[in-house]
Amino acid sequence: MRLKGEMVIELTDENTGVVETIREENMVTNAVNHILGLNPMGVFYKASGQYDDQVMWNDVLIPICPNMIGGILLYPSALTENVDNIFPSSAVFPVAYASNDVNATADTARGSMNLTESKALDDGYKFVWEFTPSQGNGTIAAVALTSALGGKTVYGNDINSSFGYLKVKETRLETQTDDELALLYSAVEVDFENNVMYSIRFVDSSVIVRKLRLPVFSVGLNDRLNDVTCEILEETTLHCSVFSFTTGYTPYGDFLDGHDGYWYGFSNSPNSSGDASMKWIKIKKSDMTFTEGTWTLTNAHLRAIGSFKIDSYVNRAVRGVIRTGYLYLQNYDCDGVYKINLSNITDITLIPLGFTSANRAMSGSSTCQCMMTMINDFIIAYDFILTVDDTVIPLAGAARFPYIGTPLFQYKEFLTGWGGNYGTDCHTTWLLMPYLASINNLSQAIVKNADKTMKITYTLTETSA
Repeated sequence: MRLKGEMVIELTDENTGVVETIREENMVTNAVNHILGLNPMGVFYKASGQYDDQVMWNDVLIPICPNMIGGILLYPSALTENVDNIFPSSAVFPVAYASNDVNATADTARGSMNLTESKALDDGYKFVWEFTPSQGNGTIAAVALTSALGGKTVYGNDINSSFGYLKVKETRLETQTDDELALLYSAVEVDFENNVMYSIRFVDSSVIVRKLRLPVFSVGLNDRLNDVTCEILEETTLHCSVFSFTTGYTPYGDFLDGHDGYWYGFSNSPNSSGDASMKWIKIKKSDMTFTEGTWTLTNAHLRAIGSFKIDSYVNRAVRGVIRTGYLYLQNYDCDGVYKINLSNITDITLIPLGFTSANRAMSGSSTCQCMMTMINDFIIAYDFILTVDDTVIPLAGAARFPYIGTPLFQYKEFLTGWGGNYGTDCHTTWLLMPYLASINNLSQAIVKNADKTMKITYTLTETSA
């Protein structure tokens, strides 16, 4: 079965009554096929105890229209026409969007579905979206269908920042020992295609790197799908002379994936004045060679990079992110984010947020905390986003990833991570909903302004060809 999409945009000038009409056809991406055809780590199977939480497919994802496909995104520049282009760069952020309902909020970027004219057809679905003169204004060069949830607020705005993430499974980890949980909680990378996870901990004066087998797409004869199958395949101990976590009740330090062939470890105590001192280690993935040292960051006032400890429970906090060769870490006063060049520490910039962040965890009130993570090329925190060009987008603060204490690991639309709260330990997976289900580049960009209304009629049909 093949999908065909036809779109008509009507811009009506409220002053003159002149109607500008644009007609285009689209290409369909693999976004919906991924959700229907992939099942990483058995995410769509019930695999553990009575407290497992799983998504209800009907009326959330199914019927495909108007759920998995039920929203629209409008972009200011063209999108790459490729079936695997399901998440464009954050440098190209939608100027307007709409979902499968009426916009009853104050969000002026969001339009409304015409619930009377939108309807199921014998061979598909007809969507009709409308934007008032005050809604969806800007240059429009490309249009994409998305999910109903993705069309509500995309990745979030100052009204709501939770719709873009649909929890599809929460598995309680009820039989693991603290040591087994520590392997999961100290994850720094998941190689989904090769069914392995990499976990790094600092113990005494050494960094221990473990390669673990994780049943993602390959399930062995004796495997289970509740995270008890986590066999250590390789273990490497790196004896350090400089690098260490801080001592005390909270051992500050964390390990992050550099996405450049290296893992990095950092350790610092929070400082509200003076220079910041940060110990670091850089580990080459291919051969486990490493370098280490101490940075002195002049007049930088940093939050702690993170922490890890086992006392009554296993706890991890993640506060930093590495993107394109830079470490991002919130400043002590919570009104900015430091951007530190990993190859040249004199290249350090404070990105002002324009407000004081609440400095809260996206994992909510739990013993594990995820303060900042990277999804696609977005850096996402509790109440702001940093796009790839370091533009700050303020958000309504929200605990979007309960209990999570690891970075979020991404495979196409799937986000997964581990964490817990006072002995309630979980592995949770979400679907990232603002995906491109179709791509429709306009022959010529148009401008929607406050003098015009806009109506978009998008007909999606099934064909046998």
